[in-house]
Amino acid sequence: MVFSSWMSRLRSSSKLRHSFSHKQTTSLPACLAAEVVDFEHMRKPFLSSWAGPLLPLLLASSAGALAFQSSDNNGPSYCQAPNLDQTSKRIGGKDSTDYLVKGSYKKVPQELIEELKVICKENMTMDYDERYFHGKPQNSFHKAVNIPDVIVFPRSEEVVSKIVASCNKYKVPIVPYGGATSIEGHTLSPSGGVCIDMTLMKRVKSLNVKDMDVVVEPGIGWMELNEYLEPYGLFFPLDPGPGATIGGMCATRCSGSLAVRYGTMRENVINLKVVLANGEVVKTGSRARKSAAGYDLTRLMIGSEGTLGVITEITLRLQKIPQHSVVAMCNFPTIKDAADVAIATMLTGIQVSRVELLDEVQVRAINLANGKNLPEAPTLMFEFIGTEAYSREQTLIVQKIASEHNGSDFVFAEDPEAKKELWKIRKEALWACFAMEPNFEAMITDVCVPLSRLADLISRSKQELDSSSLVCTVIAHAGDGNFHTVVLFDPNQEEQRKEAERLNHFMVHAALDMEGTCTGEHGVGTGKMKYLEKEMGMEALKTMKRIKAALDPNDIMNPGKIIPPHVCF
Repeated sequence: MVFSSWMSRLRSSSKLRHSFSHKQTTSLPACLAAEVVDFEHMRKPFLSSWAGPLLPLLLASSAGALAFQSSDNNGPSYCQAPNLDQTSKRIGGKDSTDYLVKGSYKKVPQELIEELKVICKENMTMDYDERYFHGKPQNSFHKAVNIPDVIVFPRSEEVVSKIVASCNKYKVPIVPYGGATSIEGHTLSPSGGVCIDMTLMKRVKSLNVKDMDVVVEPGIGWMELNEYLEPYGLFFPLDPGPGATIGGMCATRCSGSLAVRYGTMRENVINLKVVLANGEVVKTGSRARKSAAGYDLTRLMIGSEGTLGVITEITLRLQKIPQHSVVAMCNFPTIKDAADVAIATMLTGIQVSRVELLDEVQVRAINLANGKNLPEAPTLMFEFIGTEAYSREQTLIVQKIASEHNGSDFVFAEDPEAKKELWKIRKEALWACFAMEPNFEAMITDVCVPLSRLADLISRSKQELDSSSLVCTVIAHAGDGNFHTVVLFDPNQEEQRKEAERLNHFMVHAALDMEGTCTGEHGVGTGKMKYLEKEMGMEALKTMKRIKAALDPNDIMNPGKIIPPHVCF
């Protein structure tokens, strides 16, 4: 059985917990829920059928306008079914502070299970441990009351198409699943359903060296891909957390430390193949480096987090491995000094490939986790690429800028192994944080602001973080205005979780007030939905919901993600 290797991994995983309750929770449609719902009273009628009298039916007119109506024709309802707790609070909606995502659980029809067995053969499982593993993100504190009912492991686009078409026929939710490195609850299954694990689809389908592009399946990791490309003198320049897959990186529109030089996933994907909710396969463009033909479906799908379709093939833009590079580090008395140097460096026009900022708490975590002895002060890390002469020239220019902003201990490395070790420390910063609090969980912010506002935002945030009782670190992609804080809290202490949430709210709203965003690269999932109305406005959210409804009228594609439940049209 394919999943036997997964079971071995699960049994050895220290993260596996068996505390999940089998008790399922249901919810009423948004526009019908005017008061507290007695879920125990409602549970059995809801579980008895996929088409109860209170379940909304999605009707699409020829113009694409959508309306939700109850099947007894009591009038139109234009909201999706919300996630409601027993105090009628919308989970994930505007101003929500709850992180336990609830959903409307409906038993998967046996007919669908039999169809999936025929389609997937041995590549599926209903084992509880496997379902629990897929239902709890490995790097996220977000949780859902339900877990997927079935896990499938497709090996081809054709199989994915058949799986999706069958789920659509029975109106069963689908959650695509990749490297499980996302941190905003993207892969939660609050309504149960089918989890499509794409990790067996990891082939490199074609490499076009002269065109500097590659066609891959979604399950391949970016690190695996770069190992494959290295002998050809090429690499794929996006570098999120270790373990991320190309499909998941497309779904969340991720970036990483190299985005300041090469852009985000949005700029590095040439085209996609996507299975839509009805099972049809769409190719979003040609292999040409640029095109003005039609709507930009590629960019529509990138960042859609599985809510519009399942990505089955990606054509990526590649880069030449730089001839030479220099990695430099410098310390500063304050985090504002460090941020000011990052901004000044970008304004010179120097084409740096990385500008990373760590505060003194993060450096302390790195020392503790890796046995290092780095100066525990706000630190900037740079990478300069090009010819040997050009890289060194850039280094000297930035060294001068740093000295003008109270920089000290400016050091640089050119030895390949030394450079690799420095960036390894940076890439493992999150895990280093847990060396300070091994039994805690992390709430991670992802705000991004116009570059000129970065120093102000980091300074204000740092004051708030330092005054908190929680351990908080700062890690920033300072060259493009994006910074993260890792707020460690005890998940068993409600007051600590509320304090972490308060800090998160503070930084997000401060960023939005500076014309920034709540998420620069991690995506929305369930965790950031509550901020989207302030950031984007209700009309933009309504437009997004119309697009979602047109492409996925049965709302089976990763439901309950991105679009807040209070958005109506």
